[in-house]
Amino acid sequence: MKLRIAITLAATVLLGGQAKPDREFNECPECPPMVAIPAGKFLMGSPAHEPGRFDSEGPQHVVAVKAFALAKFPITSAEFLTFLNATGYQPQPCNPLLSLGWRQLKRGLAATPTDVEPPRWPAVCLDWKDAEAYIAWVNDRARAAHPSIGNRNPYRLPSEAEWEYGARAGTTTTRWWGDDVSGGHANCNGCGSEWDDKLLGPVDAFPVNAFGLSGMLGNAWEWTADCWHPSYVGAPSDGRAWNDGFCIRHAIRGGAWNNIPIFVRSAARVAAAEDGADQNYDYSTLTGFRVARDLP
Repeated sequence: MKLRIAITLAATVLLGGQAKPDREFNECPECPPMVAIPAGKFLMGSPAHEPGRFDSEGPQHVVAVKAFALAKFPITSAEFLTFLNATGYQPQPCNPLLSLGWRQLKRGLAATPTDVEPPRWPAVCLDWKDAEAYIAWVNDRARAAHPSIGNRNPYRLPSEAEWEYGARAGTTTTRWWGDDVSGGHANCNGCGSEWDDKLLGPVDAFPVNAFGLSGMLGNAWEWTADCWHPSYVGAPSDGRAWNDGFCIRHAIRGGAWNNIPIFVRSAARVAAAEDGADQNYDYSTLTGFRVARDLP
């Protein structure tokens, strides 16, 4: 009960556009640090005059988002390794030709895709099913820590609308810090960070936005819960995930360390098959995720 009250109250706290520490919570030892995001409305998508805009970012439409929680950072290599060591789960290689992928050496001992991988890097080389498997495990751990959750699964992937709402954090500019990509606010091919177009950077190396979220743009692409749709015609206006009966591609968001700035915008979105590959570009080695949580 105390946890329910604390999270509910946290979702309503926003002072002067700046995140307050009491909006953050960690529900269980294995659960990622979460930030309660207040309810609100925003204009989803990009205006026709935004530099780098793709047709898939329109038409702009108003979306009302209920209060929810979003992980402060993308899931890290250390967090994903903890999951692999605890469960024995084996992801498929993200690059079968190079045998690049997460490895199970033996039960209780897994390895990252690269031999030396900092624990605070975002976990990448992950497909959509890997994200769902991790989230199922986090739900199990949360229920174990708090039996009052019952059989609910409060942790999930964010919807596209929730992701963009969190990335914008109340702004209408191209990026949460403004229209200019430079300044070291993110990691991309031209963002001005020390990791630009070289390699991943630590998830906590970048400033947080007004909601208290770090790394929403750049560094690594992030899976969302939505099936891919080539435009927002017919999109829901209530913030829920837009899914079909049969979904072969999902929307990924945020851009990665080697992408040019047009992909590192709050409204930018691309399609990826469940294994991260796509007909135009292979995102399989560049994609990770962060988790969302329903609030009571």
